[in-house]
Amino acid sequence: MKQLLEKYDTPAPRYTSYPTVPYWTDSPTLEECIQSLETHLTPKESKLALYLHIPFCETLCTFCGCNTSITKNHTVEEPYVAAIKNELNLYTDKVNSLKGKNLSELHLGGGSPTYLSDYHLESTIDYILNKLNPTEDPQYSIEVDPRRTRVSQLKLLQKLGFRRISLGVQDFDPEVQRLVNRIQPFELTENITREARALGFDSINFDLIYGLPKQTLDSMKYSIERTLELKPDRIAFYSYAHVPWIKASQRLFTEKDLPEATVKRDLYEIGRQLLEKEGYREIGMDHFALPHDKLWKAFNSNQLHRNFMGYSDSKTDVMLGLGSSSISETPDLFFQNQKLEMKYRKSLLDGIIPILRGHKLTKSDQIRKQLILDLMTSWKVNVPSEMKTHVFQFLREMESDQLVSWQENMLTVTELGKPFLRIIAMAFDEKLQLSQPTKPVFSKAI
Repeated sequence: MKQLLEKYDTPAPRYTSYPTVPYWTDSPTLEECIQSLETHLTPKESKLALYLHIPFCETLCTFCGCNTSITKNHTVEEPYVAAIKNELNLYTDKVNSLKGKNLSELHLGGGSPTYLSDYHLESTIDYILNKLNPTEDPQYSIEVDPRRTRVSQLKLLQKLGFRRISLGVQDFDPEVQRLVNRIQPFELTENITREARALGFDSINFDLIYGLPKQTLDSMKYSIERTLELKPDRIAFYSYAHVPWIKASQRLFTEKDLPEATVKRDLYEIGRQLLEKEGYREIGMDHFALPHDKLWKAFNSNQLHRNFMGYSDSKTDVMLGLGSSSISETPDLFFQNQKLEMKYRKSLLDGIIPILRGHKLTKSDQIRKQLILDLMTSWKVNVPSEMKTHVFQFLREMESDQLVSWQENMLTVTELGKPFLRIIAMAFDEKLQLSQPTKPVFSKAI
């Protein structure tokens, strides 16, 4: 495996969207965004998901690549919550099919959604649910910071219908926590996990990260073993992305503190092995679930879906993003809100939906988007005949190394090939191939 990892050590996108954000071109106008929402929400059977971004955190975690606003001044809550309500009002005024539309999924992310007071949290959720009609079995989920989350918030969320929470954990090793400026003793995570279970939350996720500064095989083993003591239903086991030229806070430690590429992969492998030994199943990229969880059941029934919010156990047709930097998605468009919270609020005060940029998907984009989605949610994809020659050539060495297999037009990722899912998906990435026209060079013989 080490030789394979060295041979295919090629940067690859995470493919939370296709095209990926750096290749977005041809931004839609506001009118085109409204029309696309109208078109795809009109059918009675269409499903709507809503993502709400709360950017605020009291302290900065130096590993974080999210769009955040760091402040201990909670007076920022009131104008931001008002802006979110205003944004939803503008959408319901302009998109007729959104009025009274059934809401299938609601997800709060950040930042830290539990930064909000109980009052503002309840006010915001109530406002959304009064504007949009929940389905008979809506899925509400929220990201929580165990360092800030109060039991009163968990009780409130349970009352509002939330049954899924995702805990930001990242790592349990004290030295790693110090370097990434996230001091979070095990007892805090344990307490929130146990309180949530006692209140009836039926799906608890832990976010873990491998590749952080000073992580070692021993410290990773320790973090996974502590995770297994609490047995979350789902685990997102992400690779740390070191981009200090984008996120200046990552300069608080140096590249010398980070595990080398082969060690980084070993960190994932030791985590995966320990998780699978305790009954977790690997689902798509970087995600694990226990067999009782809906995520694993969705994988087995071919219902697994993936979008900017991560993996979901059901497919939605439209995802509407509210809040600064939120991304909305329809079958033929992506569009993103203003990233800066002040610009976001200023647009809304002027009565303008605060769209910053986006991308109109061509027919080719839509086809490739679905192919990559199929690959990321099932480990296999039926390749159109007109693409097979190119995809076959791109993956020829990977097939020789038994990372993929073919049965007529069906491409399957083997067990050996799962660590290389992102690179395999590059075979369908027209944008990347146009910008880097030479084929990837996997030159190291093994």
